[in-house]
Amino acid sequence: MSDLFSHHRDTTLARVAPLADRLRPRSLDDFVGQEPILGQGRLLRRAIAADRVGNLILHGPPGVGKTTLARIIAGSTRAHFSSLNAVLAGVKDLRAEVDAAQQRLAHHGLRTTLFIDEVHRFNSAQQDALLPWVENGTLNLIGATTENPYFEVNKALVSRSRLFRLQPLEPEHLRQLLARALHDPEVGYGTRPIVVTPEAADHLVDVASGDARSLLNALELAVETTPPEADGAITIDLAIAEESIQQRAVLYDKQGDAHFDTISAFIKSLRGSDPDAALFWLARMVEAGENPRFIFRRMLIAAGEDIGLADPQAMVVVEACAAAFERVGLPEGLYPLAQAALYLAGADKSNSVLGFFDALTGVRTANRQQVPSHLRDAHRDGQAFGDGVGYRYPHAYAEHWVAQQYLPSALQGEVFWQPGSLGWEGRRREQLQQRRAAQLAAAAELAADQGDVLSSSPDDPQLERWLQRQATAEGERLDNLRRRFWDGAHWQRNDRVLVLEARSLLWALDPLAATPEGGVVITVGQPSDLERLQAQLQVLDALRQPQLLVVPADAPASLQSQLEPGEGSRFDWVVARQPWRGLNAQQLDKWIAAVGAQLSANGQWRLLFSTPQLGPAAGLQALSRAAEPALQPLLEELSALERQQLQQEPNPGQLARQALIDQGWRVEQQHWQESLQLELSAALTARWLTPESTYLGQLNALRGSPLTAAAIEMLQQGFHRHLGQQLPQTVAHTLLRAQRP
Repeated sequence: MSDLFSHHRDTTLARVAPLADRLRPRSLDDFVGQEPILGQGRLLRRAIAADRVGNLILHGPPGVGKTTLARIIAGSTRAHFSSLNAVLAGVKDLRAEVDAAQQRLAHHGLRTTLFIDEVHRFNSAQQDALLPWVENGTLNLIGATTENPYFEVNKALVSRSRLFRLQPLEPEHLRQLLARALHDPEVGYGTRPIVVTPEAADHLVDVASGDARSLLNALELAVETTPPEADGAITIDLAIAEESIQQRAVLYDKQGDAHFDTISAFIKSLRGSDPDAALFWLARMVEAGENPRFIFRRMLIAAGEDIGLADPQAMVVVEACAAAFERVGLPEGLYPLAQAALYLAGADKSNSVLGFFDALTGVRTANRQQVPSHLRDAHRDGQAFGDGVGYRYPHAYAEHWVAQQYLPSALQGEVFWQPGSLGWEGRRREQLQQRRAAQLAAAAELAADQGDVLSSSPDDPQLERWLQRQATAEGERLDNLRRRFWDGAHWQRNDRVLVLEARSLLWALDPLAATPEGGVVITVGQPSDLERLQAQLQVLDALRQPQLLVVPADAPASLQSQLEPGEGSRFDWVVARQPWRGLNAQQLDKWIAAVGAQLSANGQWRLLFSTPQLGPAAGLQALSRAAEPALQPLLEELSALERQQLQQEPNPGQLARQALIDQGWRVEQQHWQESLQLELSAALTARWLTPESTYLGQLNALRGSPLTAAAIEMLQQGFHRHLGQQLPQTVAHTLLRAQRP
């Protein structure tokens, strides 16, 4: 009997359910929008198809499909699916779900997926109650929330879950839903003669602002409240549409995600000197009922942090406007509120006051912070200890300034404040630099007078920092090169990136961090490279790991066969450092054709080529020119051969540029040179001068005859006499960026 009643209840609910609920899609193929995370080849779609979703948190504004997507996952998983609404459920309900999940796992080996709608509504205790069972795999969690999970959800739960942000639906997606609602005979109005005029449809789509539920609720209200005409048809015109969805909702909660996002957008607009955007976000906050005192407090912070000494009056203006607001109140107080925002948006910008935090670091790390004797208080015991002796009174000198040292000895020469080039501080920048140079000279003079030795002690912080920098010079050089490689890259979270011929993860780290909803595919030339990268990938989460493919240098066409078919497998970026080494122009053409076919319409190439400009002999010649005249004739001959070899070798960057141009790509290139200091070691010397070395083979081929054993011995001795010294090197870099015209 209970089953009969349950069936009758479900049937009745399905018949009277709101249109938005009846139209929920039942499969991914029916799901509208969110292609960046659910398109063909995208990570979440692959995970759903493989039934490997795991713990998942979906966040985004209302009406974009979070609950619908959870129900689709429920229909595709082989696990038992349960759901709770955090508004109604408590710890008791959670325990009941956990007990049932344990029973299923123990008796039937069946996993349980628990969907929690509005998961941010759970308090800390309720979220903590979930954690042990998510941790040990008793439950797979799918949470849905309109708030930022990083702020509103337990950090431990967030760290164990994949996060996907759903965006407001685009107008074309809303039009698809509108058409389906009007024509679907089962769950929509397909059996009724309903006409929506183009103007009414445009208005509904526009005011819904990406919220499918708002659109469908407005349509339902319009249809159900509009009387039919004589022929039974119902016409929804612009006037009816305006009544059905009268005002665009301002999504704003003073304690929620929209509150922080909107004030963040406002402050960033001020920082970016965009008065129009600043006024828009200010108006949005005022319209939503934000407290103007809160806005004034944030503008005071911006006046200090983002404008600072470029315009010292910014703080004064905001404070005066805040006082005026307190005096006149609303609504007239909106004038000084807007005036303060416009002044900050138009002011010169500088964040040089952040130098305070560098000074704070110096306080916490410097070992010797004694006040220099000439700066100490001379009124108490100056005669006994010489405190204050040597102090120069600035007002007794021209321009009321004199060069002397004010920092502790251990920090002499340290720079904490770097003035910008704009506004008030920009006009004082050159003067400050001159005075700092004079202060360093004054410090040395004072130290000589007092017998101090500057920067010569092994435990001196400045010297220690210099030694540490030298020890990590190569890592810093590569990091700087990586930053220049990605300079100007504007990532989207759903971008797909193809990294060609990777020998490490260095060039994939940026896209791995920036494209969590897209994906990274890395190709290697041979299985040994694949094994090395697989070992490095063990530290990454399974769903964050890039896809690794072996694409031999002579088989670029094999790339396409290893990728998933369809538009969703296209890439937004193709990047590489030193690709296609040793290939001729014809082979390179094949690679660019094969890879270019995988790029999306707006996809971009980014290729970096680096070629040395000096060989070992030229470097040794520079080191030993004065000390070893007998070695110079041999080094001059070999240096000339090295230059000849470098000129004869095809420039891979220019070959790639020409191949891209020939295939219709618009190419931009950057050239720069980098001076390096290569430490001369025994291993490096052995690599160059062993009989089977590539270096000697190239030299012998150019000479037409091999070097004699005596000449090689002379070279070895010359290198060994300079072991540990820095061999000067120059590398020419070429960065290519290419897009479709």
